[in-house]
Amino acid sequence: MKPAPFIHHRPRTIEEAVRILAEVAPDDGRVLAGGQSLVPIMAFRMARPPHLVDINEIEGLDRLVVQDDRLHIGACVRHAAFGKGAIEGPTGDFLAKVMRKIAHHPIRTRGTFCGSLAHADPASEWCAVAAVLDAVLVARSHEGTREIRARDFFEAVMTTALRADEILVEAQLPLLPAGTRTGFCEFSRRAGDFAIAMVLVAWRIENDCIVEARFGIGGAEAFPRRLTDVEACLNGARPEQSTWDEAAEMAAAALDPLEDAVTSGDYRRDLVRSLSRQAFEQACA
Repeated sequence: MKPAPFIHHRPRTIEEAVRILAEVAPDDGRVLAGGQSLVPIMAFRMARPPHLVDINEIEGLDRLVVQDDRLHIGACVRHAAFGKGAIEGPTGDFLAKVMRKIAHHPIRTRGTFCGSLAHADPASEWCAVAAVLDAVLVARSHEGTREIRARDFFEAVMTTALRADEILVEAQLPLLPAGTRTGFCEFSRRAGDFAIAMVLVAWRIENDCIVEARFGIGGAEAFPRRLTDVEACLNGARPEQSTWDEAAEMAAAALDPLEDAVTSGDYRRDLVRSLSRQAFEQACA
């Protein structure tokens, strides 16, 4: 199939973009960045926006810089920008590790970090990263700018706190401290398919004990989230098998799993339990 007819707007400034979006949003106008989520559903006519506001030619939205102890990611920064060595330190290593698991190479070269957040697919790796790192998301409309914490941004399957007339212009990730170790594991039925479940973990080791633990899940629930009870279990514990077993069981028990015709809630619980142990071991490797 082909998309329904639409008007393609190509603003050159963010001010022009939010002005146009304010006019067309009541008529289901949409923002186009990478298009790797929006274009396929338009092709199947699951979405029929009569207006697309294309932000690709707006200068500055491809900004990827470290400033004030945060990584600033503009709305047009592609997945592939997070390749190994692109960003120094544990945060860069973590993002490179996650990026390699996203779909396929053509999608990684075109899809955008912020577009993935705005689409809010439960299986999105970047949504899980934003949740675990407690990202700050910057939304812009004709009324001004506002900041939204990741924990308040994701509301349900493909539903966020972003208003129809707002553009997600930037995501800000706090930098992980030096010495942080990370783990990321996900499961999909075939390479490149949507993940059924994923687990992310980050911590430091001091005096042979875990400190500053971050733990989160994605894919298995309606939206990604940190599990603070699991973090409390990890903090102060020794990095050993008994700790992994206790924390993995706690993560599986805390899950409110998605269910569908082929994947049961119990199966997703088992996946989270197994992926947690793998992520813990990866972070200690």
